[in-house]
Amino acid sequence: MPGVFVLIWSTGFIVARFAMPNAPTFTFLSIRYALSVVCFGLWIGAARAAWPVGRTQWMHLAVTGVLMHAAYLGGVWAAVKAGIGAGTVALLVGLQPVLTALWLSAVSSSGRTHAVTPRQWTGLGLGLAGLILVVWRKLGAGEITAWNLGLAIVALIGITAGTLYQKRFVSPCDVRTANTVQLLAALIVSLPLALWESEAIRWNATFLIAMAWSVVGLTLGGSSLLYLLIQRGAATRVTSLLYLVPPTTALMAWAIFDEVLTGPMLLGMALTAVGVALVVRAPQR
Repeated sequence: MPGVFVLIWSTGFIVARFAMPNAPTFTFLSIRYALSVVCFGLWIGAARAAWPVGRTQWMHLAVTGVLMHAAYLGGVWAAVKAGIGAGTVALLVGLQPVLTALWLSAVSSSGRTHAVTPRQWTGLGLGLAGLILVVWRKLGAGEITAWNLGLAIVALIGITAGTLYQKRFVSPCDVRTANTVQLLAALIVSLPLALWESEAIRWNATFLIAMAWSVVGLTLGGSSLLYLLIQRGAATRVTSLLYLVPPTTALMAWAIFDEVLTGPMLLGMALTAVGVALVVRAPQR
């Protein structure tokens, strides 16, 4: 399941590159959320899946939906729309494991969670070094502005806070109904922003394919897998998997867009793999 998640999640940056020239950001995302809710609704009806119990659980799911869908996806896709490269966004959002580890380490002294171990810190450091090697050449002059950098930081904060919040407050429940609540909350936030956008949608094959994969692959598949991974694993181990997303994205960009793979990039991928292995490896007894 983790490997499938990394592959699916990595396609999000590729799809953003295809989709954003053809649609305004929040209009695209609002349509995506609405179609995803319909698909989940049909799935829930056919399976008779149980809905979350209690207003508190619904509220917690709504908060994670705003953070992990509206803020994260909105930030990433808007940053790509504003001219930042997909690889650069992947690098910035790939800092999430470090932020997660710093937070967990800071609160561990109060007894609320387990401290990050020295081995995991080593793995996080290797993963970060590998990440930088993979996408360093993408940090071209003039690509980053204060505006698109701010949007990427919103995305980084959104996915980090959403992951920690879900792990802390959301009780185990059916992934289909949980995702539906999250998507409805994201739609409520994104739709008013979409109404402010004046750009028209270009209804071409690229737009339709990007929308179809965004709904079926990224939301129904990727978001559901992320929910399950957070529900079943430690936050540091789960978020460390996101270190594998930028190298995987680089490989996809090489295959699809014929982008160059250099020696330092390949070395970075190897360092990232070793770093993730150190973080997710079960402690010795």
